[in-house]
Amino acid sequence: MATPVVTKTAWKLQEIVAHASNVSSLVLGKASGRLLATGGDDCRVNLWSINKPNCIMSLTGHTSPVESVRLNTPEELIVAGSQSGSIRVWDLEAAKILRTLMGHKANICSLDFHPYGEFVASGSQDTNIKVRSCSMTGSGHSQAVRCLRFSPDGKWLASAADDHTVKLWDLTAGKMMSEFPGHTGPVNVVEFHPNEYLLASGSSDRTIRFWDLEKFQVVSCIEGEPGPVRSVLFNPDGCCLYSGCQDSLRVYGWEPERCFDVILVNWGKVADLAICNDQLIGVAFSQSNVSSYVVDLTRVTRTGTVARDPVQDHRPLAQPPPNPSAPLRRIYERPSTTCSRPQRVKQNSESERRSPSSEDDRDERESRAEIQNAEDYNEIFQPKNSISEAGLPPPSSPFASFPDVATAKEAAKPSPAMDVQFPVPNLEVLPRPLVVASTPAPAPKAEPAIIPATRNEPIGLKASDFLPAVKISQQAELVDDDAMSQIRKGHDTMCVVLTSRHKNLDTVRAVWTTSDIKTSVDSAVAINDLSVVVDLLNIVNQKASLWKLDLCTTVLPQIEKLLQSKYESYVQTGCTSLKLILQRFLPLITDMLAAPPSVGVDISREERLHKCRLCHKQLKSISGLVKSKSGLSGRHGSTFRELHLLMASLD
Repeated sequence: MATPVVTKTAWKLQEIVAHASNVSSLVLGKASGRLLATGGDDCRVNLWSINKPNCIMSLTGHTSPVESVRLNTPEELIVAGSQSGSIRVWDLEAAKILRTLMGHKANICSLDFHPYGEFVASGSQDTNIKVRSCSMTGSGHSQAVRCLRFSPDGKWLASAADDHTVKLWDLTAGKMMSEFPGHTGPVNVVEFHPNEYLLASGSSDRTIRFWDLEKFQVVSCIEGEPGPVRSVLFNPDGCCLYSGCQDSLRVYGWEPERCFDVILVNWGKVADLAICNDQLIGVAFSQSNVSSYVVDLTRVTRTGTVARDPVQDHRPLAQPPPNPSAPLRRIYERPSTTCSRPQRVKQNSESERRSPSSEDDRDERESRAEIQNAEDYNEIFQPKNSISEAGLPPPSSPFASFPDVATAKEAAKPSPAMDVQFPVPNLEVLPRPLVVASTPAPAPKAEPAIIPATRNEPIGLKASDFLPAVKISQQAELVDDDAMSQIRKGHDTMCVVLTSRHKNLDTVRAVWTTSDIKTSVDSAVAINDLSVVVDLLNIVNQKASLWKLDLCTTVLPQIEKLLQSKYESYVQTGCTSLKLILQRFLPLITDMLAAPPSVGVDISREERLHKCRLCHKQLKSISGLVKSKSGLSGRHGSTFRELHLLMASLD
């Protein structure tokens, strides 16, 4: 692979003394590209604005060197992991600590925030991966985990480790999906393509490999890097990959593998890269110093065809795709809305936040945020104030504009007209894509309280909508196009719904084949889709022997939701399941609650009694709903009246 002639250089912005002792980690804010966080051996986390010499804020609380730091996407939360294995999360706008997370037994080597929630993934030298708030723990690696990245849609997690492997994890199922071997040295970094199912990994073996996430195989491999690959970054539109090499920035394509451009940068071992306003920012550290550099991407070749040198490479040049702009792989399904202000990580109960020892409790109480530069703090984290033009580069700099952090963060925020609120995802369920119309939807017509399970025509649709409208003679040629447009109305939305449901059912089926029925039902409930619960209950209802008391505790809350559904099929399934539970377990529940306490300690009896009390409480909640619906006429009324009689003993 021929290397382009080097004709460009980068500009060094500044060099600062970031800590009183050695710097051990740093990260750039990816939204603005202008906010820098550093962790040091002095156990502090310091925040800086690029091209400004003074520290904005210093976060204290860790009692051992800070090994890893990470900012969330809006740059309002920061997480830091220490050498002792503890993790702390700070709210930068409120200038206070939110949570302290324990569980790892060695250095925290890597951290990442979920793109659509405040879940935190952590990788440690103890080889374990933990995703906090969705209770996932993975131990598929045999050596230290060096890098973690969530996929753009938030459904997967990629991990890179010193054992020369890259692994892909499914967060919904809580298990590993695939392993990508091939590197011959420790893998230092992984990065997802912003749009397509593609993953890039960089290793100390001086190679960059690209992995297809549909076929789970290597796409191409770039060899001959001047040193270990420590930092890679896709262009925001996904046209190329930037590799932070030893004293240079290289721009690569992967189908076929080729080098578009090389830019000389004297940054030594670059630690992180970010892009904002067609400027690439790179930061590196050495001992207690941190240096920042900027590359003007408008002067960098990012696409095109680079001829290979026949002397150096005798392999045939792969043919480019016929349409370079069309993606070769699937595209991530992401929510089309954004929050103007992400909701904060909620304070957990004391039992969940308490550290293993009293010493750790004391350390948490001593954690604080010291605002060392109030003016810059208000400018960056309190954007209500006026934004100054401070921090622009000198007129002699080679770039016309270099916005500060507050300006870049404001530009990255959505306009109020497009600001649509959606709730924070369930702590154990990944966010589901939302479909938002680009134009105001007409007011829906009133639908019946219960949508029949069997009907002659679909609810909310008219056959006339799918017939071509009457046109005048000169527009007759447009009738076919209009008819096809009507027929395809809503087709894409329905495909998304059915694809998502099919994937959820595959997840439940995979759990069923490896675990018991209780675990399968738990996974269906965790998906937070009633249609999946209905499909599973329709199977379980056919075999009464599958029902156990602990299964009832999980299913009863779902039955209450089904009985309130507007879909007749959902109500029927809920009634069938409730009838089975009442016939099989109501006598046991009432007998257990009425029995006198046992003599001595009987753990199994105490567990059964606890389940009976829980079921009794849930049944009491459902009984009021059943009673209110027992006055209905027709088939539904008779079904609810039968259930009401079966539940009479609860009173």
